Amino acid sequence: QVQLVESGGGMVQDGGSLRLSCKVTGRIYNWEAVGWFRQASEKEREFVAAVGWNPTSAIYADSVKGRFTISRDNEKNTIYLQMNDLVEEDTAVYYCTVGPRLLTARTGDYWGQGTQVTVFS
Repeated sequence: QVQLVESGGGMVQDGGSLRLSCKVTGRIYNWEAVGWFRQASEKEREFVAAVGWNPTSAIYADSVKGRFTISRDNEKNTIYLQMNDLVEEDTAVYYCTVGPRLLTARTGDYWGQGTQVTVFS
């Protein structure tokens, strides 16, 4: 079974940057995509980004496109989310996920516990 542990969250000033990491224990198959979701208070879980084996396959929610970059280091079995130009609307708990349908149905199969990101002005 795949286990995921997010880290890198915290408080950051509006306009700042933050890099989230997700360490994966277990195998990530080459046919599985990796991704990030987030959930703000009193809101439903929201898709943020996903990428498959090919980095050119990366997709992003419109709200983060151009500001966030998802990547995966297969050697370290780690997923990253580089977050730049952060705004208060980015405040949420961020979850990483793994699954074969992330790029199509935007649905993950395995989830971490999340890491809190708080953006303040």
